[in-house]
This record gives sequence, C-alpha cells and structure tokens, in this order.
Amino acid sequence: MNEIRAVQGAEAQGETGDGDTLPHNIEAEQQLLGAILTNNDVYDRVAAILKPGHFFEPVHRRIFETAAARIQKNALASPVTLKAFLEDDQGLKELGGPAYLARLAGAAISAYAARDYAQMIYDLAVRRDLIALGREISERAGRVEVESEPREQIVEAEQRLYKLAEQGVAERGFQSFLKAVHEAVNVANAAYQRDGGLAGIGTGLDDLDRKLGGLHPSDLLILAGRPSMGKTALATNIAFTIARRHRSGERPDGTHGTIDGGVVGFFSLEMSAEQLAARILSEAAGVPSEQIRSGNMTEEEFRRFVEAAKDLESCPLYIDDTPALPISQIAARARRLKRTHGLDALFVDYLQLVRAASSKENRVNEVSEITQGLKAIAKELNIPVIALSQLSRQVEQREDKRPQLSDLRESGSIEQDADVVMFVFREEYYKEREKPGDDKLDEMAKWQEAMERVHGKAEVIIGKQRHGPIGAVELAFEGRYTRFGNLARPWQQGAADGFG
Repeated sequence: MNEIRAVQGAEAQGETGDGDTLPHNIEAEQQLLGAILTNNDVYDRVAAILKPGHFFEPVHRRIFETAAARIQKNALASPVTLKAFLEDDQGLKELGGPAYLARLAGAAISAYAARDYAQMIYDLAVRRDLIALGREISERAGRVEVESEPREQIVEAEQRLYKLAEQGVAERGFQSFLKAVHEAVNVANAAYQRDGGLAGIGTGLDDLDRKLGGLHPSDLLILAGRPSMGKTALATNIAFTIARRHRSGERPDGTHGTIDGGVVGFFSLEMSAEQLAARILSEAAGVPSEQIRSGNMTEEEFRRFVEAAKDLESCPLYIDDTPALPISQIAARARRLKRTHGLDALFVDYLQLVRAASSKENRVNEVSEITQGLKAIAKELNIPVIALSQLSRQVEQREDKRPQLSDLRESGSIEQDADVVMFVFREEYYKEREKPGDDKLDEMAKWQEAMERVHGKAEVIIGKQRHGPIGAVELAFEGRYTRFGNLARPWQQGAADGFG
C-alpha cells in the first residue's frame, strides 16, 4: 500500500491560496480504480456519481477516463488492455509506468464498498470547487472595476452555486415496477382515506378539485388569462386557502409532515408584497380592496380588517416580490424555503416576467428554459408549481373570447412542459363593454338579460391535463373583494354558500 500512495508527490500538488493542500483522498481514488480494473461492473455502479474531473490526481483522472471509454464500448478495461493507451503518459511514467496499473488492481477493495468510495471522491471534488469559487468571488470583489457592479457579482455567484448544486443531484436511474406500483397505491390510499377525496392538495374550490383531483406533487400547472380576467386573484385565493388550512402531524406512512393544506411560497414579480397582502386581506375580511387602499372604511369594516390580519399572522404563506428574478434564483430560493420552513406549493406570478439564466437568441428559447426550470423545481422539491401566464391578443380578435391552448404566448414550450393548462375566463368583463346606448331600449333589455346571466360568474377552462379530463368549471366571482368561490347550484340554498 505504501508504494501506491507515493502518487501524492507526482502530479497532485493542488494547494489553496494560503498554502494549504486542497481536500482530497488519494487512497480512495486508488482503491476505486483498482476495483474497476478488476471488475468492470463496478463502473456502472459509480458512473452516475463520478466523472473524470472529480479525481484530484491527474493520472487517476486519465486512467478513469480511458477505462470508462473502453467499458462504454463493451470492451474490457484491465491493466493489460489499458497499458497500450497509457504507456506514453508522462505522469504514469513517473509512478512506474504500466506496472502502477497492476499495483492498483492488486490492492483493489471488494466491489460492495465502491459506491461509498465514489461518493467520498465526489464530495471532496465539490469541496474543492467551492474553495475555488470562493477564492474567485473574493478576488473579483477585491478588484474595484466600473463595469463589474457588486449586484451583478452576487447574481453571478448565485448562478454558479446553483449550477454546482445541480451537478450534485444524483440520477435516480431505473426502479422496479413493483416499487412504482407501491407508490401509486400509496397515493390512491391517501385519496381513499379522505373518503374519495383528493390525491393532491385541495384548492378550496370543490368543482375544480373534483376535476383536477387537487394539486399534485411534481406537477407544473399553468394558469393563463388576459389582463383583468382574475389570474392573480384566483392564484392568491388558492394560495391563501392552502396556507390557512395548513396542519402538520403524523402521516399514514409514519413520517411527520404536512397532513392538510400546506406551506406556500409565492413569487410576485408584478405586484409588491403589500399589494398582494391587501388583496388577501380584502378577501378574508370582506372589505373592498379600494376601500383598504383609501382608508375609507366604517368602524365595523376596520374591525373585521384588523381581526383578519391577526388571524393571518400565523399563516405559512411566504411572499418574495423581487422583480425580474432569473429562473436559477427562483430555484435556489425555493430550495432555501423548503429547507428552512418547509414548502408544499409554489406560485409564480407571472411566467413572462421571469428571466432566463442566460440570454438566448430569441424569446421562445428563453421561455422554454423557464418552463423546463419550473418543471424541474416541481420534480426536485416534489411540490406542485403553479405559474401564471399571459395570453396573446389574438383572443380579442375572435367572436368567441374563450381562450385556447394556441393563445398562450410562446405557446409551444409552455403547452409541452405543463402537466395542466387552465384558463380564467369571465364573460361578464366583455359583456360590460358591449353596453348599448340608453336610447336603444330593445338592445338595452337584451344586454341587461345577458348581464344577469353572466353576472358574478367565472369559468376555469382546463385545456390540458395529463392525468384527467379537460373541460370547463364554473365558479362564483365577487369583483369587489377579488374573490372566487364555489358556485351555488339551484338546489343549494343561498347564493353566498360557496364563500367564506
């Protein structure tokens, strides 16, 4: 073993700026390479974790790279077969030439420990990358240059850290059908335990929940509509309902966590946190939002407003109103929220205001990167991500204003990456603008009749759903409080039963 360890002095002289040696474990690298050279099947166990660049010793890097190339071609990688490819390698010559390969194989560990050694080598490589990144950040910050603003440096550093974290996500690889079936049964059982209720998180809107089965973990849901249709209002209504119902405890599988409702993250790229909070308070207190803004409230309304604010203090709803966030920062902040407070559902208002991590040649490619990033967040954090989206103006040119999938701006990637696409539609908004002149009595009568039919109603049109049916869901809408609710049916008492 001592003669193998002599490699440390050959080429691997990596040091930090303070003269300290960078973190590494030469013995682990030697043992793993030896195991691969004696049993090529070991490579398949570690290939998802290790790349040649993760090895500290350059000679080991080249041995691993050459062995990997051979194994991927279904050819044998052994000290004998690798000798022809590496005998002219100067670094290997300093260690004794091809005889070093034989010594590696002779001192090999048993195959079962290979993955542990691979994980150790990977972890040490990440530490070295972090040290290098920290040193680079320090050096750049020390150089005071006009074209290098501190804010830009912070954003760039966050992006670099995000990329480093992304590289650390180990591939899941194949899993047996038995395991997949077991997980599917658990989901169905959770719904069955709720008396045939939901497999996902409830939105508080019964008809919508029946159509969707709730908001499912790892799904990307797009909520789209033209301006003034109520996209943000519907999103805040659902977010508030989920947060208000949050309860944690012991789950059926024995783990501790959320058992009803959830912790909600809300990226508000258009409105400030105060404006969003005012909307939620308006809904909760039953006080029109314009009266809250102007302060024109009666004593009773102000009392309800204050009581609603007190009730909402403990609500696990977290708002980030930083404008023009890149998708990489949204991912990093969502991870941080999940780590510190938990996270069960994430809302992004709205998609077209998110920036791509890097500037693309055209907007379609940027939107594609953003939607793929949002879907990746949903899968990685195992939460539903609800992203709001604008619709193109072509809706306004049609006789029937109901939106379609083709109305989505840069629709290709949004439609492709989303698991669910929903449209908010309020016919009342368009009917109001068709009001005839007061002198046209017949037309006015028809208009009033049409207005009565659509007043206080909204539709959520499900244009795409991977796991269920498409179609329209009717909701009640109170514009004064920007509040959506369950639509009372003729056989139900009280038109306001759905609110509260």
